[in-house]
Amino acid sequence: MSATIKDVAKLAGVSVATVSRVLNDLPGYSEETRAKVLNAVTELGYQPNAIARGLVNKRTQTIGVLFPSVSSAFSSEILHGIEEAAQEHGYSVVVCNTAEDGKRTMKYLQVLREKQVDGIILSSGVLKEEYYETLRKMGIPVVLVASKSEYADIPYVKVDDHQAAYDACTYLIRQGHRRIGMISGPAHDVIAGEPRIAGFRAALADHGLPVDEAPVLDGRFSFAGGCKAAEELLRQAPEVTAVFAAGDEMAIGVIYTALRLGVAVPAQLSVIGYDNLKLAEMSYPPLTTVAQPLAGMGRLAASKLLTRIETGQPEASEFVPHQVVERGTVSRRE
Repeated sequence: MSATIKDVAKLAGVSVATVSRVLNDLPGYSEETRAKVLNAVTELGYQPNAIARGLVNKRTQTIGVLFPSVSSAFSSEILHGIEEAAQEHGYSVVVCNTAEDGKRTMKYLQVLREKQVDGIILSSGVLKEEYYETLRKMGIPVVLVASKSEYADIPYVKVDDHQAAYDACTYLIRQGHRRIGMISGPAHDVIAGEPRIAGFRAALADHGLPVDEAPVLDGRFSFAGGCKAAEELLRQAPEVTAVFAAGDEMAIGVIYTALRLGVAVPAQLSVIGYDNLKLAEMSYPPLTTVAQPLAGMGRLAASKLLTRIETGQPEASEFVPHQVVERGTVSRRE
């Protein structure tokens, strides 16, 4: 049977109230008493119950994180930053996989409510009205990462997707490319689909290139989707000399498909990705891409959430910088 707080109090020769004060770092006891309590905790292997502890300090020292795909490299890097920040502040992280269409989101919000988490981070997905209303009723801080909110009380941390896509296309243009295609996410995706398509087309227009002649195909933000879209693009527009893929997994799908079809990268087809996942360095050739500081975004989102939990003060939304990382998949056209 697990040790209880009463067992700790008995072994240390103090009251249950004193044990509780020591464990919750509250004043009102001597260093000698503190040492007795901590020694008893160690000897008995006592594990304080987070919910019971929360009755004293009004917190469970846990935060919930919701991802549409926990297993993706994108989510993994963001989660790394979140967990680092949480651990530094003595918090634990409960991770929920809401599925690609977010169909499990309401279920997991109920789970997190029951676990009495102190705050929630939502990644990538759209903050639907039903989610917002549920979160508002929960009455706990919320921060979005790699997403955007139209609600003034919900701060977010993300890259400016329109500008980043603009810069990716501009980079290809400056390398001498004039026939450029795009493998995008879904056009109806207001978080990462539509803004990146708009940024790509804006760069073409600003540099005097015909927007209507630039093919844009949906790669569904996946390797398989990138392969399928790349094959279709190369069949429809063989004159294309460069492709902007709005996600590294899709970009690697483009490289793989080009290789399979006998199209040399970058000699015949240049490719630039988006994200700068670890996979980008592992591809062959190594992928030139637009870097999002994913781990840093996760850390910043967690820091904003924890500050809100600790102080109750509102946090501002923040765009983080991006940059083009040059590797080996873009060649210059003379």
